[in-house]
Amino acid sequence: MIEDILKYNKEFVVNKGYEKYIANKYPSKKIAILSCMDTRLTELLPAALGLKNGDAQIIKNAGAVISHPFGSVIRSLTVAIYELGVTDIMVIAHSDCGACHLNSDQMIEHMKARGVKQETIDMIRFCGVDFNSWLYGFEDTENSVRGTVSAIINHPLIPNDVHVHGFIIDSVTGALTPVEF
Repeated sequence: MIEDILKYNKEFVVNKGYEKYIANKYPSKKIAILSCMDTRLTELLPAALGLKNGDAQIIKNAGAVISHPFGSVIRSLTVAIYELGVTDIMVIAHSDCGACHLNSDQMIEHMKARGVKQETIDMIRFCGVDFNSWLYGFEDTENSVRGTVSAIINHPLIPNDVHVHGFIIDSVTGALTPVEF
């Protein structure tokens, strides 16, 4: 599969397929979007929002959540705000999310089935990683969005003049539903 992707990439460059995607690094709509990494949203999310290349900073992770107050999501939002001019943030979770009801014990069993040793898991726990909170998803999508929006709004490095909005997108139709606070 990787060979096919690399072959396609060479043809893409030779045929100048990139020309229609050339954009400035500064998001023209001054928006950053935190969304889930779900494959159904790869093309659906920008299409449903009317976004084209260069319009927005899009940050993706499992569940569109902030798992650490100084982790990669807040770091990316901070860069987007202070270096790239973002003034609005959209947190967009989606229907039928795989991060909903994640079970850390089950995931650890999957890790062990793929060759991760129990000793490794024990050492990681000893070093302070709480697998239950780190691998936990959420039980309710609306509450997850509310929690993520609240974490952004109340973060000491996020300025008060940045507007933060929460939504749930339908994974099939692309319909956006605002999450009320």
